[in-house]
Amino acid sequence: MAVFGMVSAVSGFIKIRYLLDKAVIDNMVFRCHYRITTAILFTCCIIVTANNLIGDPISCINDGSIPMHVINTFCWITYTFTIPGQQHRQIGTDVASPGLGNEYGQEKRYHSYYQWVPFVLFFQGLMFYVPHWIWKNMEDNKIRMITDGLRGMVSVPDDYRRDRQDRILKYFVSSLNTHNGYSFAYFFCELLNFINVIVNIFMVDKFLGGAFMSYGTDVVKFSNMDQDKRFDPMIEIFPRLTKCTFHKFGPSGSVQKHDTLCVLALNILNEKIYIFLWFWFIILAIISGVAVLYSLVVIMMPTTRETIIKRSYRSGQRKEIAGLVRRLEIGDFLILHFLSQNLSTRSYSDMLQQLCGLLGASRTPSAPSTLEMNPISHPIYPPVESFGGGKETET
Repeated sequence: MAVFGMVSAVSGFIKIRYLLDKAVIDNMVFRCHYRITTAILFTCCIIVTANNLIGDPISCINDGSIPMHVINTFCWITYTFTIPGQQHRQIGTDVASPGLGNEYGQEKRYHSYYQWVPFVLFFQGLMFYVPHWIWKNMEDNKIRMITDGLRGMVSVPDDYRRDRQDRILKYFVSSLNTHNGYSFAYFFCELLNFINVIVNIFMVDKFLGGAFMSYGTDVVKFSNMDQDKRFDPMIEIFPRLTKCTFHKFGPSGSVQKHDTLCVLALNILNEKIYIFLWFWFIILAIISGVAVLYSLVVIMMPTTRETIIKRSYRSGQRKEIAGLVRRLEIGDFLILHFLSQNLSTRSYSDMLQQLCGLLGASRTPSAPSTLEMNPISHPIYPPVESFGGGKETET
């Protein structure tokens, strides 16, 4: 029950929250990194540390001259090994288990990763959350402050809605062409997400001794092979039965060597976890790479920005949208894009219509200073904070 309690706590990363104080400041691909992937890795970390699911993570057998708890502890904190040369031989006649046979003159493959798996999974979870943490601090609640009072509202009085729209519009016009640093921070963190997933793929490959890169494709090939001729690649990377060598002094003071066989029950979970992570990391790397390319197209091609605005502002004419985009820099466009995700379609369309009129009337439009954006109390709705910074706690 404790395991399910911890897993339910981790599920807070991916739950959908309809809270008025939460503003949308990224896209779905971004959220796949810091919510879904982080939750997956933390959940896997909890599963591999829950010994009650599979019993003892390691259990060794010997001739009885060494206490069982001693040999189990020793083989867990040091390492075990298999013989790669004995991997694809007939079980029961040539070898006792895949990778277990005559070791004399044979190369050994040592396995000590299993004791580090929960730590590595937890560290990976933190790595996938870091880009979001950086962006959230650099974003500094700007969108939440701008859209406060309209965000998440289904129905509001017209006079209140127009008042809030005017405030957003005045702020946007007065701060026009000053948001490029804001957009740079966002696109940098988006690129950081892509770099992070690539780094994680290579890091896991190094952690598993160079076997992770082809792990998924090997498992797919294995599932399509003939039952009598195939050899499970999961057992080769995550062996369930290994050997361990223990040395101790005998009665005469000479060094005695004890060979033991160890059952690594934990590997039955590890092999499933890493085959899932292999496919998930590949999918995440692809969609993250596409998201980065899409952002480059948006930055370099103004016509793409026109299409994006037209998608939310359906009543707008292509000509006026093109004129608006020519007046906006990439940072201004990103602010407008986030506004479209946080405001209702009606509020956003009305605001864009007014914005096209303001920016089209003069090349140097005069607008109230941001000092005029102080909150004004409303008899129905609570006062709105000014468009300054402010820290928001978000899990």
